[in-house]
Amino acid sequence: MLGDFAADSGFLLAQNRTTGIVIGVTAVVVILGLILTYLLIRYFSLWIQCKLTGVGIGMFQLVTMSIRKVDPDVIVRAKIMAVQSGMTDTYPISTRDLEAHYLSRGNVLNVIKAMVAAYRAKIELSWQTAQAIDLAGRDLLEAVRTSVYPKIIDCPDPRKGSSTLDAVAQDGIQLKARARVTVRTNLQQLIGGATEETIIARVGQGIVRAIGSTENYKKVLENPDRISQTVLELGLEANTAFEIVSIDIADIDVGENVGARLSADQAEADMRVAQANAEQRRAEFTAREQEMIAEVQANRAEVVLAEAEVPKAVAEAFQNGALGLLDYYELKNVQADTQMRSAIAGQSVTQR
Repeated sequence: MLGDFAADSGFLLAQNRTTGIVIGVTAVVVILGLILTYLLIRYFSLWIQCKLTGVGIGMFQLVTMSIRKVDPDVIVRAKIMAVQSGMTDTYPISTRDLEAHYLSRGNVLNVIKAMVAAYRAKIELSWQTAQAIDLAGRDLLEAVRTSVYPKIIDCPDPRKGSSTLDAVAQDGIQLKARARVTVRTNLQQLIGGATEETIIARVGQGIVRAIGSTENYKKVLENPDRISQTVLELGLEANTAFEIVSIDIADIDVGENVGARLSADQAEADMRVAQANAEQRRAEFTAREQEMIAEVQANRAEVVLAEAEVPKAVAEAFQNGALGLLDYYELKNVQADTQMRSAIAGQSVTQR
């Protein structure tokens, strides 16, 4: 009986072990089935698109993209656009390149759209250049559109508050001009190239320079194209992100006669300088006159002092016996005769 019990126990243990294995295998199969179902639901449509379009992206690549935190929808759409446009024959783009640009926070779809547009327009734009422009922060698609359809820029920019470019010809007449500059993007110089503000500034400078070098303002009015041609020959698009297609003078008006106004201002300034110089000389002469008057008064004071010494000298002469009484009276007669003659001379001068 003990033998039978042991046999039964072994059979039950074996049966339980087999049941556990079956349950485990079933669980693994169910889990794998769930995973496979999720993968089919998540990636099957993308995988079918890849197969039908021949982009060469397999199911395993789609799964590993999600593991690397890359959106497979974006990569598949971008690769399909690139392959279907036919540009991959000229500019090969691998799936790894698209993933690397996505992980660099680049706009993959925008770059591919721009490359397709450039390829259809027969504009040279490689993948390396395109992704560099996109990572630099420039809108690549808009740049390609501007390259295909040139853009018109007003010069000067009305948003800056100035509506005309003011320049003065050599004859002194002021001219007020407005220009329209047609530009298209230079993709090869888009990275590091100057923006629209530089184009506007350079064109404005060129127009002012061209008008300023014209002898007569009438020549500018007669032939505005001459100004445009002169400005174009300056090579203003150097080191900019644009290529100037044309410069058109939209409007040109005659302003004030700056030369005449400046001449009048100069004449008034010269007059003020002359008046200041004359006033300075008058002040100098007045000061000199006062100095002479003071000198005359000083000399008169010395004469008075000298005359005051005469009585003293006469008294000393009497005391010393050097002057007699007759000599004194003769001196008084001479003084009286001199005073009388001076009075007569003064009266005759007054009568005249």
